[in-house]
Amino acid sequence: MPINPDASGSIGEPAEFSWTSKDSLLYALGVGAGVSDPTGFELEFTTENSNGINQVAFPTQVVVMGGGSTPSFGDFNPVNLLHAEQAITLHQPLPAAGTAVSTGKIGPIYDKGKAALVYLETDVADTDGNPMWSTKSGLFIGGEGGWGGDRGPTTEWNLPDREADHTVSYETRDDQALLYRLNGDRNPLHSDPSFASAAGFDKPILHGLCTYGFTGRALLHALCDSDPAQFGSMGGRFKSPVMPGEVLEVHAWEESDQVLFQTRVGDRVVFDNGVMTRN
Repeated sequence: MPINPDASGSIGEPAEFSWTSKDSLLYALGVGAGVSDPTGFELEFTTENSNGINQVAFPTQVVVMGGGSTPSFGDFNPVNLLHAEQAITLHQPLPAAGTAVSTGKIGPIYDKGKAALVYLETDVADTDGNPMWSTKSGLFIGGEGGWGGDRGPTTEWNLPDREADHTVSYETRDDQALLYRLNGDRNPLHSDPSFASAAGFDKPILHGLCTYGFTGRALLHALCDSDPAQFGSMGGRFKSPVMPGEVLEVHAWEESDQVLFQTRVGDRVVFDNGVMTRN
């Protein structure tokens, strides 16, 4: 069957899952930590046994974690699926290792005419029930709209009319996608040249969530004094694919109680409508 708008609000079965120090180390390397100074800056993210340094995890690591099942919202051709939006909220700093309980939910489902916009939400708590983090992913599914449903709200986001207050540049590695895929996303679009070619790309592209992780890493260092406890939330929209080896430039503007940000490759915007909050 096609997309089922009535699936909105459906909640999956909670599931317990665990992650290890190694998982956090691998994620840190996957988003470029330690490249510029392997034995200095970012050692708290890239090592677990350095003298006088306690291992911590990047807040954006939560996008590759979770164990709860998501209810079905219908059948569709996965080729038509585009990861359009991603947001995270941290209710406490993410431990470098631990156990938690994840519950998946189908959020709003909007009719965009020639496509559907489906939100998948996840709430994660520790084993005592204390909230740890929440995620929200927006999936744009072509060919699945037109049932006459709600088009959804219009969100206004305006680029500030001034130079960015903070600009951070990170060069991705040529093998960045091969490294990042070890966090669990084995989609061949990011590793198989023939699959990427069939999808219309000259070569495998970088994971969107890898770009998201690089962006979050830049915001953490530039705006939170590299302290994950200060990192509250982060969200925005994917705009353009990134090729491994390209340079990501994160521009951030401090606006009263929030930070607006945008990630670019040269003049091309790759992540837009960014909003971050701090604790």
